[in-house]
Amino acid sequence: MAGNSDPLTPRAKLAVTAGKAVAAASRAAGRGSGSVIGGRVALKLDPDLLGRLAQNLDVVLVSATNGKTTTTRLIAEALRAAGPVVSNALGANMPAGITSALAGGSDAKFGVIEVDEKYLAGVARDTGPKCIALLNLSRDQLDRAAETRMLAENWREGLAGSKAVIVANCDDPLVVWAASSSPNVIWVAAGQMWKDDAWSCPSCGGVMQRPGDDWFCGECGFRRPTPAWALSGDHVLDPHGSAWPIHLQLPGRANKANAASSAAVAAVFGVPPQVALERMYQVQAVAGRYDVVQFQGRDLRLLLAKNPAGWLETFSLIDPPPAPVILSVNARGADGTDTSWLWDVDYTRLTGHPIVVIGDRKLDLAVRLEVANQHFQVCENLDQAVQACPPGRIEVIANYTAFQDLRRRVGN
Repeated sequence: MAGNSDPLTPRAKLAVTAGKAVAAASRAAGRGSGSVIGGRVALKLDPDLLGRLAQNLDVVLVSATNGKTTTTRLIAEALRAAGPVVSNALGANMPAGITSALAGGSDAKFGVIEVDEKYLAGVARDTGPKCIALLNLSRDQLDRAAETRMLAENWREGLAGSKAVIVANCDDPLVVWAASSSPNVIWVAAGQMWKDDAWSCPSCGGVMQRPGDDWFCGECGFRRPTPAWALSGDHVLDPHGSAWPIHLQLPGRANKANAASSAAVAAVFGVPPQVALERMYQVQAVAGRYDVVQFQGRDLRLLLAKNPAGWLETFSLIDPPPAPVILSVNARGADGTDTSWLWDVDYTRLTGHPIVVIGDRKLDLAVRLEVANQHFQVCENLDQAVQACPPGRIEVIANYTAFQDLRRRVGN
């Protein structure tokens, strides 16, 4: 670990060693990275291991419904300007995966950790973070995650009185409600395209007023705080009013918003916006997202969209019609088995695109597209879908496990 004192007890060292051995065995057996099973074994042997591993690190936690993995990568890249970083860059974001990641960073100064929304309060308690970034909250995995208002309440209680600097999106009323219990908040105007999860006031239940980019509750006075940082077109505005250009290889407005929040986090650790934003340019693809791959002689761009808010952002960055689009939806455990969220997505935005549908729940999606008056074909698999597409780069949009299936098929 960084620093002079070694915080690991003999028991903790044994737990780390055992976890790494199990992870290596899992990898050798072809069962993925092994980080989750390795972390589970390590925590069984030493339940306090996560706290011990975080003890000598400056920890940043990143939580949200959408954009966690990308923002974690952007922050990690920015903070490398100030010292070595350990991060769960592949998105294993529950306590076992986080423990595994930290166990691999013995010389790190910073720990940049993506955290599943449900686990944020517990992981914050265990790791004593210096900074927590809260980006957004929207409906996702309806059978597993609590209703968004309950998640916001859980964050609010878990972060009350936290010593961490909270960097929070002031355009999301649920995030503002959650962060407002903390004494030290830096507000970022990162924007919010999807507004359907915050029509009622999280504080009193009143109807939210939304004039322009502002929002407030007409009944209790809960309102959008004044931001210190803001996304303005292709620039980040810092607290002094200086505008810093955003140059990313990642596409879309949502990633500029992620960069704005990341610049605010980097500044907490003394990394200036210009340096932070320049370093973020290094991030090309995140766990395969946004990658353009060759498959069957065609260019495919792989895009991940897990919930209505994510689909809305993704539609805004695909090539214009008549670019062909393949949509793939599964409903396995990691996706959430309830596909009723498909009805919240505005598929009329795909009008003019040739659409091909695949995935475990292709028929659920077909019914939804039929109602939206879209022209589409249903295919059995990716190979057939690519053959059915007219010329041009193919945009492939998939939810979580469907995206993993695609990556395996294209060898990415």
